[in-house]
Amino acid sequence: MRTVLGLGGNLGETEKNLSLALDAINSLCGTRLLRVSNFYRTEAVEVEGPQPPYINCAAEAETRLSPNALLGACLGIESALGRVRTGFKSPRTVDIDLLLYEDVSMVSEELTLPHPRILYRAFVLVPLRDLYPDCRALGLDFSDGFKNIAGQQIELITREKYYSGE
Repeated sequence: MRTVLGLGGNLGETEKNLSLALDAINSLCGTRLLRVSNFYRTEAVEVEGPQPPYINCAAEAETRLSPNALLGACLGIESALGRVRTGFKSPRTVDIDLLLYEDVSMVSEELTLPHPRILYRAFVLVPLRDLYPDCRALGLDFSDGFKNIAGQQIELITREKYYSGE
């Protein structure tokens, strides 16, 4: 099945951490990355108090893992890369969100698919458009989401510099 992941972070060597996370995802059993968006810098949103800017990207992968198994693997990758959960929306070395999973719509305590805030975050929509220029991803038309992100600043910082997808 195909899946789309959103990655971001704002502590430490963020671009390097994202690259390491992408490599780790690509190394998961039965999983391979198909493509990765550009990397973008954004200000922290929906947080209390000042935080460093985030670096974000999106990745499309093919996996034999179930959504919950993939989520568990991603949480393990985050932990291995130094993520410490000190509070809701706290700064982090790396964050990996499951955004979409082919033919799956679900709501549970652990996971909601599609991710409920895709259409409200520039740091998700802009990298997603890199992967899906027609604004249609795994059954989701996200074209209307761009009207929701007016005023959110996002800056292109690199074009797949840290991950070749090979």
